[in-house]
Amino acid sequence: MFIDRVKITVTSGKGGDGVISFRREKFVAKGGPDGGDGGRGGHIVFRVDNNLSTLLDFRYKHHIRAGNGGHGSGQKKTGKYGTDEIVRVPPGTIVFDKESGEQLGDLTENGQELNIAKGGRGGIGNVHFATSTRQAPRKAKQGKPGEERVLILELKLIADVGLVGLPNAGKSTLLSRVSAARPEVADYPFTTLTPHLGMIQPEGWDGFVMADIPGLIEGASEGKGLGHRFLRHIERTRTLAILIETIDPDPEKTLNTLLNELEAFNPSLVTRPRIIVRTKTDLGGDSWDGVDISISSVTGEGVDELLQKLKKMIDTAKVNDNIE
Repeated sequence: MFIDRVKITVTSGKGGDGVISFRREKFVAKGGPDGGDGGRGGHIVFRVDNNLSTLLDFRYKHHIRAGNGGHGSGQKKTGKYGTDEIVRVPPGTIVFDKESGEQLGDLTENGQELNIAKGGRGGIGNVHFATSTRQAPRKAKQGKPGEERVLILELKLIADVGLVGLPNAGKSTLLSRVSAARPEVADYPFTTLTPHLGMIQPEGWDGFVMADIPGLIEGASEGKGLGHRFLRHIERTRTLAILIETIDPDPEKTLNTLLNELEAFNPSLVTRPRIIVRTKTDLGGDSWDGVDISISSVTGEGVDELLQKLKKMIDTAKVNDNIE
């Protein structure tokens, strides 16, 4: 199941308390203070894991807690640090504070970490309160509480190619033809309701990632048809393949509709390298002005040539990669 938005609560660990303690040694009747400090509480740390591609792990895990710090002890011993909670997230995860709406982090690289809630500081023991006039202080401080935050996690897929088109334009069929991804394919609109990623790796090539984005409709940039939720996944793609089926009665209008929705959502999207693909040529129909390539994912016509064109576009885009 693909999950791309969740709400969670995180609580870092409380710091351990400092203690009141005095030396007790043979032949030393009145030893000085030796109360140690409490250990700090555990942090909540997000870490990017390339093996993840969805926020599904958070669907039933709404509250994440780190360990509390240990209390100090005699002989000036500091308590143990609380156990940090390392939370694995997929690349492309954006972290927001729910209350303020502030973006706290944008996690894109494998192994990248974000300390989202720091553990509370440990309290200090009575050894720190000794003075020349106060040699047996009976005072220590408690540890500080940990931080608690309510967060919104959103996922934007990271891909080399984003497939864009109206519902039923042939995006899922193409992805299933050229990769091991198996999105649902059927001859009716809105078959694809969640994004799918596929690894494209023809023999002798470096591989690249293709994303099948659910179909856009007019008004998608205003949220129609879950437009906002789908369009944000296109923001991370280096190049765009705009698919229009050969039986479209007005392909020029369709292209303009798609470009207008992309621009309304994020103006930088229409400046990305793109290729216009006429699909479903096995159904007949004529080409039209502005088409870069015609394909049939059913018969395979033009598919290899399309992949070659996409590979060149991606290699060029990587040189000047400015995806935000």
